[in-house]
Formats: sequence, structure tokens, C-alpha cells
Amino acid sequence: MVKTANSKEDIEGIEMINIGMVGHIDHGKTTLLYKITGKFADTHSEELKRGITIKLGYADTVIEKAGKKRYVSFVDCPGHEMLMATMLSGAALIDAAILVIAANEGIKPQTKEHLVALQAKKINKIIILQNKIDLITKEQALESYKKIKEFVKGTIAENAPIIPVSAQQDINIEKIKEMLLEIEIPKRDISSKPEFLIARSFDINRPGTKIESLHGGVIAGILKKGKLKVGDEIEIKPGIMEKQANQFFYKPIKTKIVSIYRGTHQINEATPGGSLAFETELDNILTRADSLSGCIASIPGGLPEISNSLKLKYSLFPEVLGTSEKIKTEDLKLSEMIMLSINTTTTVGKITKIRNSEAEFTLKIPVVPIKGDTIGIARNIANHWRLIGFGEIL
Repeated sequence: MVKTANSKEDIEGIEMINIGMVGHIDHGKTTLLYKITGKFADTHSEELKRGITIKLGYADTVIEKAGKKRYVSFVDCPGHEMLMATMLSGAALIDAAILVIAANEGIKPQTKEHLVALQAKKINKIIILQNKIDLITKEQALESYKKIKEFVKGTIAENAPIIPVSAQQDINIEKIKEMLLEIEIPKRDISSKPEFLIARSFDINRPGTKIESLHGGVIAGILKKGKLKVGDEIEIKPGIMEKQANQFFYKPIKTKIVSIYRGTHQINEATPGGSLAFETELDNILTRADSLSGCIASIPGGLPEISNSLKLKYSLFPEVLGTSEKIKTEDLKLSEMIMLSINTTTTVGKITKIRNSEAEFTLKIPVVPIKGDTIGIARNIANHWRLIGFGEIL
């Protein structure tokens, strides 16, 4: 049997991997995640009440079998069509993915959208879970399997394993854990300047905490590259928005790392792999309610300057994704407003120049343009942002 450990045991030196839970709404991602980790990733009362994931959800666990041990950080990505930008933010945080498809419902628009997003983000380590097999007959399950095989043919997931499961009946949950131990860990870059992608920021102090017991603001996310340790000074960009002479601008902020946590485990040095939380010296007013979500942290001077413009090389899909009907993707147009998803942030840009497959944008919210980073491109179609392509920062 595969052991799932949630205790505060030593995690020094064990393998770390980030896994994304993706797929259409109501196909069972969050429930499966609970069965794997013993934790619900939905931490917001509104999400529990409505039964859908609105923000990115997080859960960590240690999986162990036959002497092999791995620390797994899960990112639960929303499957609702109106939350594609949030899903793309989640895709920036992961090394591999679990694509959940409900056997009783089959392939849905967001199933396709999520798979293409994984492909564009070059996430090629995928496990497909054919969920809810307890709700259908053996013949229907076989037919569903054939449709999934046809769906992934020619894609990055063509050779991905397909595991029939039931979250409600605990069918093949142990098999999922075994597969998670077999996924190849990507090569980590620990020699470059650090890039810490901030997905959340918050205040951990309870109301009424005495001043001498107060903790500083917390930023959480993943370390894409480099190393950071307790005591390091960091710079967060774009930082906080300030108003001056009726104009808004962003100001980077500097702080120090007070403590580092990987789940419930306190560590002294952070390296890529697994989700991380840094307690800082920041006033909590700066970190409350995810106010620094979408920012990037590094050592002072380790990141490019903040920019209100962006140049990228782009590629559009033949058809718009996420819709039930087929809509041909038209090329980008001058002055068009486009939604751009960059790492864990989303901004809207106005196209100022197009030449061949390159486009330039002026941005509503400034970004930290790191050359080579992948960008999701979405167009507003019938009041919904629809994924139409991807680009690379030049």
C-alpha cells in the first residue's frame, strides 16, 4: 500500500514535484485531490458553498511506497469557462498534470481548453483520470475510454496513461499515488538568479494578536529557478500601486525573508520544486487578500525593470477554444484589447503594432517581462475571454 504522510516529518533531501489538477467543472478534481492528500484544496467558504473552485486551490502531501518517497504539491485549477485566466496562472506553477475527465459526461469545451493550455505551456507529463466510472456500465466505460484515446491522439497527451477511477468509491486511488511516484522530475535550475512566482499573499495573524507576537506578511507560490534562504533580502515586482498627481504607478518593494515553509515543514533554504511560503518583514496591509498575487520576487536587481509595454512572438490556434460551437480564430488586429496571462498574473493589453507573427502591446497593468516566458492570449468573445493562442516574450 502507498503511504500518504501529512505529519511534520523531515522532508530534507526528498524529491519535490508540482502537479496541476485540470479539467472541466464538476468532473471531480477537488474530490479526487481530497482522496489523494486527505485535504480539501477549496479553502474559501464561497467555493465550498457553490461546490466549484474559483481561485487556485493548494494541497501538499508526502507519498511513499517501497522505499521511494516524494513530496507532492498540488494546484487545483478551476474548470469553469469564465476562470480560464486563473487556470493559466495555475499552469505556470506546475511540472506535470492530472487531467480529469468524467466518464459519464465525456469531453467538454474546458477539457479541450485545458489540454491545449498544457500543450502550449510545454507540460508533457500528464496522467488522465477517467473519473466517475461507478456511474456507468462496463460497456459505457469502454466507449468512454475509446473517446478519450481519440481526443488525445496527436496531442502532447497521446501516450499518457488513462486510469479508470471513482473518487466516491475509492477505486484506483492507490494506483494514482503509484503513478505520481513514477513521474520524471524535471531538471531544476538552482544556479540562476531566483524567480519566485507569487500566487498568493496573506496575513496569518488572528484578530487580537499581541503586538510582540505579530508575524509579518506572507507570500506563497513556487520558486521557478535559483535559491533563497532565511535572512535573504528580496525585491518584489511590480510591487504595490501608488497614486501621484492623479496618476497610478507601481513601486517595487524590498523586504527580508524571516522564515520559509514547504507545507507544514519549516526549512532554511528554498530550492525549486513544491509550493513554498515565505514569512517576510512586510506590513500585513501589503499582503492581505492576495494583494501581491501575480508579482515576482528575486534578489534586489535580479529581475528586469517593470514595463507598461510588451513585445511578443505569437501563434494562434485554428479555432477558438472553450466554446461548444466551432469559431475560426481571426488574426490579431491593431488597437484590439487582448487578455494576456503571464506566469501568475493577468493583464489586458492594447495592440499597438503587428508585423508578421510579432505584436506589441501597451498594458493596463505593468508586468516584469522575462525574455522567453510563455504568454496565454485570450480574446473577448460574447463577453467571455476565450483562449486563442500563445506567445513568447521577446
